[in-house]
Amino acid sequence: MPSRRLTSNGRTWRVYPSGFLTQSVADEFSLIFVAGEGSAREVRLTRYSPAGTRSREQALAEMTDAQLARLFSMSQSSVRSPEAGYQA
Repeated sequence: MPSRRLTSNGRTWRVYPSGFLTQSVADEFSLIFVAGEGSAREVRLTRYSPAGTRSREQALAEMTDAQLARLFSMSQSSVRSPEAGYQA
């Protein structure tokens, strides 16, 4: 799975497109931001709608660093996210 790297506040995050599909699969995707390893690992998620019709991987590859940083600023903790394995 393709990934990108983003540095925010001195911390490096790996960014991946989520494999989780929603009802809005045609126009909405999720990104997973991961920093750290093991018990110190932090996971954050956000959803976005890329312009035009394209794959999640292509949309992530074409995103500018500024667009990626903006999505990170809107991301939320993965604690209650189905993309990160949360189950009710």
